[in-house]
Amino acid sequence: MSQYVLRRLLIAIPSLLGISAVLFFVLALAPGDPFSELATNPNVPPEVQAALRAKFGLDDPIYLRYLHWLNAMLHGDWGFSFVSRMDVDKLILQRLPTTLYVIGSAQILALLIAIPVGVYAATKPYSLFDQVANTLAFVGFSLPTFFTGILFILIFSVTLDWLPFVYTTDIKGTGIHWGLEMIRQAIMPVAVLGLFQAASMTRFVRSAMLDVIRLDYVTTARAKGLGQAKVIVKHVMRNAMIPVVTLIALQMPAVFGGAIVTEQIFRIPGIGSLLISSILSNDTPVVMAVTFVFACLVVLFNLIADILYGWLDPRISFR
Repeated sequence: MSQYVLRRLLIAIPSLLGISAVLFFVLALAPGDPFSELATNPNVPPEVQAALRAKFGLDDPIYLRYLHWLNAMLHGDWGFSFVSRMDVDKLILQRLPTTLYVIGSAQILALLIAIPVGVYAATKPYSLFDQVANTLAFVGFSLPTFFTGILFILIFSVTLDWLPFVYTTDIKGTGIHWGLEMIRQAIMPVAVLGLFQAASMTRFVRSAMLDVIRLDYVTTARAKGLGQAKVIVKHVMRNAMIPVVTLIALQMPAVFGGAIVTEQIFRIPGIGSLLISSILSNDTPVVMAVTFVFACLVVLFNLIADILYGWLDPRISFR
């Protein structure tokens, strides 16, 4: 297992290097400049502007700037935010826990909905429950997250006044009160992301279950007298979950993309909103670091999916 994980990590290194190079060159060729505001500021002398550009190497060739950035990243220096006036790694670490909390909770909610609904719908194909579940699933992944987010705000915040529509980390109170307020303000963004993911997962779980449930070994298990619940849980679900794990791993970029939109709607102080504000202010070091963090998280989730394959299917060996 350890050798397999190490080998996968070594394979991920060229992927991350390629991703970082593409991101860096695209951002370097994009219009805008981190010091564009200084150029129009009469209080900053031209020699100071030139000294700052030379200090950060903004006038160097692109390939040299990339090599400097890569060397700094390897030494733990993620750059300096020109807008926030602080180190990029500290800025991201302030925001990352909030984003992971929202995304993680949404994924757990999606799995808690998709797996039981998809499994039961597959055991009762074309029944009333199956048709209702399919209809709701189609509606769920047809509606974009920005629409459902605004709809939730209008219903639960504006009309019913049940939930806050602005997410804040500065909650007054301690202990149980603080925990309840954190859960209360996270309900809508987690529900928006979770229901969107659950809709597509439900269809996929149902399809995977139907493919496995018709196989000969399932019929044999039933012929031996095993109960329906034992056949489904022990013999069908485990094999049916392999493509579902693949789907979850491949959907992570879409999850992060949806999180960016959701964070904007509910004013969540996560790295998604940080990315948008940094793009608008041409804060290139922050944009580069945040997108690279997203890429690392996607590679990490794919590694976790590969490890889960071996646990779900004993035929897959870690060699």
